[in-house]
Amino acid sequence: MAKTTNKWSADITEHSDAMDLEKDIFKSGDPDKIAASVKHSAETSKRRKSSPYQSAMSMLTFYENRAGKNLSASEKETLEKAKDKLRELFGKEDKNDLSTPAYNLKA
Repeated sequence: MAKTTNKWSADITEHSDAMDLEKDIFKSGDPDKIAASVKHSAETSKRRKSSPYQSAMSMLTFYENRAGKNLSASEKETLEKAKDKLRELFGKEDKNDLSTPAYNLKA
């Protein structure tokens, strides 16, 4: 049996209903630009199967997981900031905001 050299992530990128992204957007190093581009791609994509927010966040997470150990600490920080900016652009709650009612339950 021949050993395949293709990675599963490359196959997903090529053949899935993943969004089309701006070329080299993740290399920009600008979390605001990354978030805005991913948001635009999610909102205009005809290939997504979930909400624009879910698709955009999934794409950021997919990229982060795919790059894995090859991401520097500053690149990981850029992606985390891009996720925070994406939440802001979509009007979602800040994941670190402990003042939301769900975190203020009285015992």
